[in-house]
Amino acid sequence: MNQEVRDLWPELDWIKDEKLREATARTWELALERSPLTVEDLNTIPFTLLVPDLKVSFMAHKRCVVHIARHSASMMNDFFGDDLPTDTDVTVAGAILADVGKLLEYDIKDGESCKSETGRYLRHPFTGVALAMEAGVPENVCHIIAAHAGEGDMVKRTPEAYVVHHADFMTFLPFKNK
Repeated sequence: MNQEVRDLWPELDWIKDEKLREATARTWELALERSPLTVEDLNTIPFTLLVPDLKVSFMAHKRCVVHIARHSASMMNDFFGDDLPTDTDVTVAGAILADVGKLLEYDIKDGESCKSETGRYLRHPFTGVALAMEAGVPENVCHIIAAHAGEGDMVKRTPEAYVVHHADFMTFLPFKNK
């Protein structure tokens, strides 16, 4: 795992499964290699292009989603136990990777965030799954990437995918619907 990804994602340490942690980090390495965006951009660009004049950065949103998802998965396990087991490693990896495809969907032109050429044709759930599969991320985590956004409304989500989906939308919709 390169230092740039480790610095970007200290939450990778929460993933106990070493193979999953490495595949998750590798996905981010691939995305950064192929993206016009830099790590610095991720800490300054808005997390969505759907809200004008948004000040919340991509990384502030992403890290918040990961924290909420981890805590939610833990609480579900505490309260529901074997009746609805939720894999925390899978949830955290899925939350870290849910928006990795935005690194291919976004670009910066004249100092402003905008859709890239790829983003004109493919939304981030699709590009994110492609990157994750290339990096060896297992299908149950790829499912979270694919199902976290509106595209996931057409599939049966796992408990982990529901957690990430709701963590993502609860930190997006209040900005969108201000």
